[in-house]
Amino acid sequence: MIPKLPLHSPRWRDLDGVTAEEVKVLLEQMTSTAAAGTGDEWRQGWTDMTDGLMDDGTLYDAAYAALPHLVEAAAALPPGRSVDFWVDMGFIVTAEDRPPVPADLEAGFSAALRLAERAAIHSLLAANPPAQVCAHLVLSCVAFAGHHTGEAMWRLLDPQGSGLLLVCPGCESDTEIPEFFVDPVRPTFEAPELFEPGHVRPGEHPWGEVAAALREEALGEGWEPFLRVARQVAEAGIPSETPGQAVLCLVAGVVGFAGSPQQAGREWARELMMLTGDFCCWDCERTWAVADGLTENPDGARPRNRLTTTGAASNESTATVEQTAADQTPETATRFRQDGNALLAGDGTAWGYISAFSDSEPGGPGGVDVLAVVPRPGQSPLVAGGGGRGVVCLWGVADGRLVHRPLPGHPDRIRSMTALSLPDGGILLASGGDSGTIALWNPLTGQPFREPVGNWPGGVTGMCTATVPDGRTLLVTATPRGAVRVWDPLTGEPVGRLNPYGSPIQSIAAVPISAGHTLIAASDTGGRVHVWDPAVDDPWERGAAVQLSAQALQDADHRVATVAAVPTPHRTMLATGDDLGVIMLWDLSTGAPIGDGLPASTGTAGPPVITGTTLPDGRTVLVTGSKSRHRLRIWEPETGAVRHIALDVTLTCLATAGPELIVGHDRGVLKLPLARS
Repeated sequence: MIPKLPLHSPRWRDLDGVTAEEVKVLLEQMTSTAAAGTGDEWRQGWTDMTDGLMDDGTLYDAAYAALPHLVEAAAALPPGRSVDFWVDMGFIVTAEDRPPVPADLEAGFSAALRLAERAAIHSLLAANPPAQVCAHLVLSCVAFAGHHTGEAMWRLLDPQGSGLLLVCPGCESDTEIPEFFVDPVRPTFEAPELFEPGHVRPGEHPWGEVAAALREEALGEGWEPFLRVARQVAEAGIPSETPGQAVLCLVAGVVGFAGSPQQAGREWARELMMLTGDFCCWDCERTWAVADGLTENPDGARPRNRLTTTGAASNESTATVEQTAADQTPETATRFRQDGNALLAGDGTAWGYISAFSDSEPGGPGGVDVLAVVPRPGQSPLVAGGGGRGVVCLWGVADGRLVHRPLPGHPDRIRSMTALSLPDGGILLASGGDSGTIALWNPLTGQPFREPVGNWPGGVTGMCTATVPDGRTLLVTATPRGAVRVWDPLTGEPVGRLNPYGSPIQSIAAVPISAGHTLIAASDTGGRVHVWDPAVDDPWERGAAVQLSAQALQDADHRVATVAAVPTPHRTMLATGDDLGVIMLWDLSTGAPIGDGLPASTGTAGPPVITGTTLPDGRTVLVTGSKSRHRLRIWEPETGAVRHIALDVTLTCLATAGPELIVGHDRGVLKLPLARS
């Protein structure tokens, strides 16, 4: 017998969740089943009661009074009939939001957990539950034993699902690993270090029978070291100091012999054993045990890689960063975050300051969807932005102030913009709208150069500026229906067409290949990349255009969603990005990729935005993120260094003006330094 709150006690009225009468009815059903050895009428009552004990991850305090009664009744059921009860109870006692156990109920609840542990292990060994249930049952037993790894059952609702979501114990960022669960014939990494039971669980415990059932050869060649760890953990009784990786060895090992049918149990066990490895957080780039990413605030979690403090390099001063591989320098991975208007480096010191561009007048555009940098010879550049209200705003980069009143130019949303530097030294700004209109502005005076013209279905979704060897500067526009036109901006007359195949275009960029000669690169909605030479009259003529290597794109499984030009001290490269966060660089003189590219990233996966610049010290940096997200990656292709920035705004577009990064977001525009100031 365990201490329980009497069902007639008035204390029940103070508890939320279930009533004493509901508990009494269910107890009668469970007692009847235990006595007869048959009957499942109590199951529906238990299912209904779980909704009263816990709601959407929140545990009600009546659970601490009800469970001692119910555990005692469930322990008397035939082992094969109580499996689901113990699994449900495991989810209850590991609920994310659990209030403290009231002092007057603590003794009874603790005793109920000890009885539940013994009874659940008995069901585990006697019932041989289906493999997919067995994993949750073992984790329930772990939870009853008081180890935090039992909470992993919430993240392993479907262990055979394709992906795994982990939470970094350091920065609390989510890291999603697609296609995580596989059935490896042999281990792909070494077993955790053998668990040394410096601490053994005091008193008697029910895990000895589990330890005896763990056979080292059960899972096949190579898994013996993992199962030796599992046996040591069971023999010690899973003391609270046991590392989560070692506990997961035990969980997987038990599924291997107790899950049915036997073959399915072994397959699931090998998949679950993958959880005993490590993962790298995409955000802070520290490496952690997967086991520590499965639970919230795990005890004793420590990163696998050490913190190092580096000295000044280039124009950067000391910053605390993470070393993520033996061949990387400590500067290759730094996490930044926004704190008010300060941009803080990984060690908490200020990297620079974030400046918000001034708001337009009341009723202005607010957020922006597209940006363009407007050069001004002898002066700091301007930044043009457009968005949902169809107006153009121009700010000074230096002070972030509007240089003109918002300029109404389109009857609808502005989808694209570009600046044109004319041969006579003049500057024009072009903008394209949702209804297919194109407007031209004198950005220095704020006056229209030409009224909006055109009405192409699908809107003008992309714009860029092309120069051709005969000295002309041309405007190139693209629509999602595949029309790519070349215009003389001074006359407004079309002078050519590109994209002879008519593929719907979603991104377009101009890439200089020499002084006075620009190629046009575009990505279509099928993920393909096209390169054209606007200097040739016939769109079917290749001219100087070289297509990207189809084999390289296929090998990388790179379905391109956006393109951008990235200047370097020696040449301009083409950058391509996909919805997984992968960025590749290309040499347009050969069509070959440059380097290994930037790998996929959970935090910046989605519709990509890319911009690039060369800093005053000669370093080329590329900045990428995704629309409707909050995080950016700053990548130095030459060194492989990657820095992460977490902003407090929702991204829409990016641009660079020298060493300044211009960020368009849902509430306006801000700038931040790409080098420490």
